[in-house]
Amino acid sequence: MADSNESIWQVMQEKGYSRREFVQFCTFAATAAGLSSPAAAAVVEAFEKKQRPPVIWLHFQECTCCSESFIRASHPIVADVLLDALSLDYTETLQAASGHAAEKCLQDTLKTHVGKYILLVEGSVPIGADGVYCTIGGRTAEDILKEAAKGAAAVIAWGNCASYGCIQAAKPNPTNATPIHKLISNPVINVPGCPPIADVMVAVVTHILMFGRIPELDAQGRPKEFYGRRVHDTCYRRPYYDAGMFVEAFDDDKARKGYCLYKMGCRGPVTYNACSVTKWNGGTSYPIQSGHGCIGCSENGFWDNGPFYQHLPSFPGFGIESTADQIGTAVGIGAAVGVAAHAISTNLRKRQLIHEQPIEPTPTPEEGKVK
Repeated sequence: MADSNESIWQVMQEKGYSRREFVQFCTFAATAAGLSSPAAAAVVEAFEKKQRPPVIWLHFQECTCCSESFIRASHPIVADVLLDALSLDYTETLQAASGHAAEKCLQDTLKTHVGKYILLVEGSVPIGADGVYCTIGGRTAEDILKEAAKGAAAVIAWGNCASYGCIQAAKPNPTNATPIHKLISNPVINVPGCPPIADVMVAVVTHILMFGRIPELDAQGRPKEFYGRRVHDTCYRRPYYDAGMFVEAFDDDKARKGYCLYKMGCRGPVTYNACSVTKWNGGTSYPIQSGHGCIGCSENGFWDNGPFYQHLPSFPGFGIESTADQIGTAVGIGAAVGVAAHAISTNLRKRQLIHEQPIEPTPTPEEGKVK
């Protein structure tokens, strides 16, 4: 088991990092957590003095994509430092120990750090057939989860599997896969996605390290900082949507021009996530920018929400948002009164301007280089 009496700064020193690199790491952590620049100094002080909280990372019904995402956070030393900075006492995927030695690490942490450790859970829990579909060391996932949750200071459900059940819970759900929050009484921080964005995962952990409490959550237990807006609201293709200019086929001229992907099944208008702001792979891109519609992987039941390439006929919204397929036709004519008329005419003008001066898709770092 790692020595949790050390601070994050002490761990970094032992690994050969300089003071400058430590401060850079703290600045990144503060930024990822949505803190202001002055708060970076407080993060430095906290990481310099606070003891590392013990962490138990459980894996149940999942594909390990959340772990893969986490260790690929954009900051170059996150994978090397943060896992150790958290005193990762137990994880079936990353630990060197196995068998009885590994299980001893788990039990020692549960007994000696009551009320202090952070519980990270990846994967759904099958409760069908008395839990036989997922057992570790002869114990069911449900039994292990409930035991570990009792003394946890905070519980984080990584990914759609732990947050909502994901594909394991899709119809007909043969294992009776169940999300974490339905099995324990603890407040659970849901960080959905398939997988979640690496920097979002790091930011949630940083918030707990920094403030010693969970971040502000929405009605579904998701951090509002990252799940407070729809992908649609901050998408660079939004002007095309408002103007009623849609891709009709992935290889048509409209696709090459970067028009809106709504008709191709994009779930951005009904999906809450930070994809279009935080982006993936070190802020390089996100699915819509790469030419593929959002599949809504951070929403509950997204596997059962219809074909990924068939758009929703309508979704909640004002005026023009509810009639995406009919912009400029009969509905546009029939709504030519009051505010609705103003909204439609404004967007029709926007459509004309876009035709005159197309908006180019956001270039990737490689495309943006000076040749």
